Amino acid sequence: MDLRFTPEENAFREEVRAFFAENLDPAVREKLRSRDYAGKADLVAWTRILNAHGWGAPHWPVEYGGTGWDPMRQYIFLEELQKFPAPQPLAFGVNMVGPVIYTFGSKAQKERFLPRIRNLDDWWCQGFSEPGSGSDLASLKTRAIRDGDHFVVNGQKTWTTMAQHADWIFCLVRTDIAAKKQEGISFLLIDMKTPGIEVRPIVTMDGGAEVNEVFLTDVRVPVENLVGEENKGWDYAKFLLGNERTNIARIGVSKQRIARIRELAALEFADGRPLIEDERFREKLAAIEIDLKALELTQLRVVAADAKRGNTGKPDPASSILKIKGSEIQQATTYLLMEVMGPFALPYQPQDEVGRNEPFDGPDYAAPTAPSYFNNRKVSIYGGSNEIQKNIIAKAVLGL
Repeated sequence: MDLRFTPEENAFREEVRAFFAENLDPAVREKLRSRDYAGKADLVAWTRILNAHGWGAPHWPVEYGGTGWDPMRQYIFLEELQKFPAPQPLAFGVNMVGPVIYTFGSKAQKERFLPRIRNLDDWWCQGFSEPGSGSDLASLKTRAIRDGDHFVVNGQKTWTTMAQHADWIFCLVRTDIAAKKQEGISFLLIDMKTPGIEVRPIVTMDGGAEVNEVFLTDVRVPVENLVGEENKGWDYAKFLLGNERTNIARIGVSKQRIARIRELAALEFADGRPLIEDERFREKLAAIEIDLKALELTQLRVVAADAKRGNTGKPDPASSILKIKGSEIQQATTYLLMEVMGPFALPYQPQDEVGRNEPFDGPDYAAPTAPSYFNNRKVSIYGGSNEIQKNIIAKAVLGL
């Protein structure tokens, strides 16, 4: 298998880099470099720039407004986006519910939702996890009972990322309590403005509130918002999660963070010399870089295999390997950044705290280090915990 990039692919990479340099607001880029996040308004504005250029949904088929790029160009685009860095399109829309709708949805659903997803006219969130039903997702208890032309939904979702911004939520609900747990689940699209929906923030250990609880009480959802067949939602969820795990590898993010580690380690001193010159520190950094290169080669093999199959869009079980190693490397880079900052990483300083008049005791670039470290503890859990991914590998890859 030849994993080298062709001259045409290298030319495409340069085209992508030039577009980012010419079109992304430098202030937004600096937010991502220094603080790992951009605000909602920044993401919406950037998504619309991409969409106007025809790049709003890089991996979608042309017939639904996508680029028609082969898997290698999709990979190059995402890597460069993360390395630059530029805001990534809202995953809940473009990467998750969008492909489910254009693969399994009705013609009316495709016409209604897909253009708005590409342009981020609608902000989506994911209604999968529940109290007691996270990695064992099929045990979910949220009920949807048919009542004429509607489903009446009652239940609770949790760890719902960015639900405070959401216009719509895609939900797994139980529509048949007598069937086996995987066979009685359906996939519903629910307007967040529907009466009976309440969103409550969950304050995380980094001080943020990006995740939420969502309570649904007698929420009436039109039957036309059912994706595919009733009681087939588990199949659609598996399709969605396979795509999510591949993207979780986030190789470009780790490359950008390693560059940031090198930059800051040259500014911080230990024993009278820059930390980047310390042999033990360089060993730790080199170990992460070696792991990242191995992950990148694995990702390229998956991409090449996908291209050979004809870009079917079906998830490769090897995506579980990418999810495990990608999340471990992301966590390792945030840990090493903590080491670079030393005691300056200890003070707690919430992002954008209003009314604070006490200066931060350390360089400005140290302030986001601890929040980023704590926030990245989640990456080995969401999208299916790493322990669950090992079970998938044992069954689907090793045949155990």
